Amino acid sequence: MSAQTIKIGLVSISDRASTGVYQDLGLPHLKEWLAKTLITPWQAETRLIPDEKSEIEFTLKQLVDDEGCSLILTTGGTGPAIRDVTPEATISVADREMPGFGEQMRQISLNFVPTAILSRQVAVIRKQCLIINLPGQPKAIAQTLEGLKDDLGKQSVHGIFAAVPYCLDLIGGPYIETNPEIVQAFRPKSANKPA
Repeated sequence: MSAQTIKIGLVSISDRASTGVYQDLGLPHLKEWLAKTLITPWQAETRLIPDEKSEIEFTLKQLVDDEGCSLILTTGGTGPAIRDVTPEATISVADREMPGFGEQMRQISLNFVPTAILSRQVAVIRKQCLIINLPGQPKAIAQTLEGLKDDLGKQSVHGIFAAVPYCLDLIGGPYIETNPEIVQAFRPKSANKPA
């Protein structure tokens, strides 16, 4: 791994997928999305775990503290069901909360389903790592990360990933660049590195 390569933790949280009842779709989808979106070299640290608060907490701590991930994306376990404990586990390992990410994800999803108000995704900072809970469905993952475009391809609602690179800058993480055809990362002009 080169000095410029960023480590990204990808965590799929599902009782049934983690026991092989059905195939996990979250991890392959996240890898595929990042491969087409990130220009910066990256390496994935993947985990498929059950909906157990202690195991989620352990996994997130391990990915930040031991593996040195600068960004962690989780999928699954963010609804109101009794076994959905991803937000609680995420908040319990946090140094700070970043509520705007969850607010924007719900706003985007409300364009498609009224039940988006039931989702409880959160984002937090632990040390120099941004941890974001994403929805469980692959289509919803892409929509919340990329945002919405009109019929002419113009961005009508910003996705959350547009803010991720600058957030990482601000917390002392690595400088990452995105493919503008997928996500146009936003930074103030003073924060852009020269080409």
